[in-house]
Amino acid sequence: MRRFTVPLAVCAVIGLSAVPIGTAQAAQASTTAAAAAAVKPLAASGVSGWTETGSSLQSTLTAGEGVATVDPAGGSPYVLYRGLGSVPVGLAAAGWTHVGDPDSASGYIIDAYQNSSSSSNEKMFQVTTPSGATYQYVHTLVPGELYNNSFDAISPDRQWMVSGEWGTMSHLQIYPTPLLNPTTSQDGGSLDLSGYIQLDHQVNDVQGCDFVTSTELICASDDSSETLFSNAKPLLEVDLSAALSGTSVTGHVVDLGSIPQESICSGTFEAEGVDYDPSTGILRVEIIQPSVCAVVTTVYQYKQSS
Repeated sequence: MRRFTVPLAVCAVIGLSAVPIGTAQAAQASTTAAAAAAVKPLAASGVSGWTETGSSLQSTLTAGEGVATVDPAGGSPYVLYRGLGSVPVGLAAAGWTHVGDPDSASGYIIDAYQNSSSSSNEKMFQVTTPSGATYQYVHTLVPGELYNNSFDAISPDRQWMVSGEWGTMSHLQIYPTPLLNPTTSQDGGSLDLSGYIQLDHQVNDVQGCDFVTSTELICASDDSSETLFSNAKPLLEVDLSAALSGTSVTGHVVDLGSIPQESICSGTFEAEGVDYDPSTGILRVEIIQPSVCAVVTTVYQYKQSS
């Protein structure tokens, strides 16, 4: 996650206000509501199998790390965003300074936290229940595992969770979903790996994934090198050999095309979170704009092509 200082004039040009970190929670709610009303129709995209239906702008401070649809029982569904300003002060003070792309199931929210120290041998997943209670599940790194904790994606049956590291990888990680899987503690504690999704093609810098079906994930790669794929910032489909059951499976990687890179600023974009809402069929993909426009994250919306 990049850190930046943006002139107020730039914020005004792109239609956002500067938000202090201390007011991140309130700003997040107001930004989400405003964005829902500001979604604008756009032309069809070049992402294979998906049609772009619109986009919205979000504050990177409160939305530049990830996105998830939350559907609480008895309540109204809403879109949740995470950014640098979303990290609670207490977690930051404990060294959990980076939050990744979250996911949600049955109103439960799971956030992926990364330690500020690259020498850390732990990563942490925090569960927030529909009632607002929070529980922390800490995973101790296995040999060869990187400390990065970029995202989490909950399987449709709620029992398994996929996560990922950074850099060039040939696998994604599988965990029992903390709290929701009955094999895990009901009040926090340790969390062990269950297995891997062994990929048939390497991926690089995956920032977010979400399940579309029990055997299909959509993932956003922040790779601009065009060494693994022929296009920059590829949106990837990962087709699993079987639905997750607690053991390793294989994953077939398909390049669907590039995440759009559109801005009044020039420079390097940063692909971020992914969310699929099964109730509406909407796929959301985030990308942070470049240079001084990095205050803004564009959220593209897609529907599966008929």
